[in-house]
Amino acid sequence: TTLVPHDCPGTQSEQAGKSSSCQGCPNQKLCASGATKAPDPAIAEIGAKLSTVKHKILVLSGKGGVGKSTFSAHLAHALASDSTKEVALLDVDICGPSIPRIMGLEGEQVHQSGSGWSPVYVDDNLAVMSIGFLLSSLDDAVIWRGPKKNGMIKQFLRDVDWGDLDYLIVDTPPGTSDEHLSIVQYLSSTHVDGAVIITTPQEVSLQDVRKEIRFCQKVKLPIIGVVENMSGFVCPNCKNTSQIFPPTSGGAEKMCADLNLPLLGKVPLDPRIAQSCDEGRSFLNVVPDSPAAKAYKSIVQSEFLQPSTTHPHVPLPSCCTSVVILYNRITLSLQQLQRNLKVPSNLYIIHKTCHKYTNKTS
Repeated sequence: TTLVPHDCPGTQSEQAGKSSSCQGCPNQKLCASGATKAPDPAIAEIGAKLSTVKHKILVLSGKGGVGKSTFSAHLAHALASDSTKEVALLDVDICGPSIPRIMGLEGEQVHQSGSGWSPVYVDDNLAVMSIGFLLSSLDDAVIWRGPKKNGMIKQFLRDVDWGDLDYLIVDTPPGTSDEHLSIVQYLSSTHVDGAVIITTPQEVSLQDVRKEIRFCQKVKLPIIGVVENMSGFVCPNCKNTSQIFPPTSGGAEKMCADLNLPLLGKVPLDPRIAQSCDEGRSFLNVVPDSPAAKAYKSIVQSEFLQPSTTHPHVPLPSCCTSVVILYNRITLSLQQLQRNLKVPSNLYIIHKTCHKYTNKTS
């Protein structure tokens, strides 16, 4: 058995075999030779495994505490409300898994079958997988470095028996870390619809979201759109809206306008959301007529998340920003034209051609 050095930089790192922590490791020469940087065969295996998953959506945020996992859970619940759709929610927040609690699945365990790990089911058409199901105690801390996290994500994608799915929602940790790089790398051989990015109105959150957007651009991950969470508070009595977190720099709306990205919607604050998450119940079912629930449903039903019209914005390549900005503007114009004039979807042939050209120029 080969012991991995405590500070191992990982086989894919530029420091593989060169770091001081590599001294004395029996694999030092192998890592330094670059042989370990060959394409991971798991990428092709994952592509084959997920070939029966129609749509894959990543949920990202630049900062923790903005409601990303809450949005992921309610997006999954909303999509699964259509009993004809098969939906799965994958939690890759390895060190801070909150999905089991939000989905009311704490204490559940994963079982091994002949076809792989069996996910835990909330409903007949809603499956969930999280490292939280693999821990012996709710208070266990996951203290792992990058390579071990990457291995866990690989297992989730390759070894879980997902079956035929209409949607796979991936809840990621905040920021841009090993988990994000791993999920993008492992999904590179399969089509990903894109990322939904969650923010709050204040600039301290938007600043990190811009970094998240830049991350998507660098790894060529399409951006479906942005959701502004905690966007005001609607009084349940007088129905007036108060700004708890004032958008000091214009909020997500201005940021999206500046970057030519769709603003999918704004979800107001509602204390009952936190309560329903603690209780493991869907807020959409607990208070279906609340402003926040209506906002969630409006986002899910928006054209950008509909399979027939989802055409994510191409991330800006570093060498040709102006071309992609023009592309994004054309996309929005086509979508507006289709809504207003009911133009046939064949018009998106232009869109797809432009998409292909833009990817080549990048």
